[in-house]
Amino acid sequence: MDISTIIDGTPDIILRKIAERVKERRLERNLTQKAFARRAGVGYDAYRRFENTGDITLRNLVLCAVILNETEDFAELFVKKNYQSIDELLKIKEVKKRKRGSKNG
Repeated sequence: MDISTIIDGTPDIILRKIAERVKERRLERNLTQKAFARRAGVGYDAYRRFENTGDITLRNLVLCAVILNETEDFAELFVKKNYQSIDELLKIKEVKKRKRGSKNG
């Protein structure tokens, strides 16, 4: 997969959907973009760009989540997986034996 596939594909869609949900929560609280950005400690231009494009730094996204009381989801990102079977765990352990990734592309 090359970088153009990543930029034009699913990650952008995910970011835009997150931006839409944040905007919905902001509007539920009857806050303007400026008021929300100020409360979150995010620059107005950065926040406005986020709502329009989905582009935001992780720090600013977390600041928005704090204002919306939605930080628990960040605590669940990239946590260790609970395995459903011993076979699944054994497959993962086989992969983990590698000390380096292979040279691809």
